[in-house]
Amino acid sequence: MPLWLQCALDRRTVITAFKLAVVVGTLLVIINQGDAVFGDAHLSWVKLVLTYMVPYGVSTYTSVSKDLNTHA
Repeated sequence: MPLWLQCALDRRTVITAFKLAVVVGTLLVIINQGDAVFGDAHLSWVKLVLTYMVPYGVSTYTSVSKDLNTHA
């Protein structure tokens, strides 16, 4: 398995990325789809999922980059 994938799947990386995605994703959902969450507007499920996936991906990328630089 490539080192970058090992780093991305490391338990600490996954937990950290998940926690960050929950906090940042929730804030972004409230900002971007607050009318749908708290009102009567239509909620876009695709946007909702992507809103959580982006901070997860950014956090994972940052952790993997840091780990790869440490191993270099």
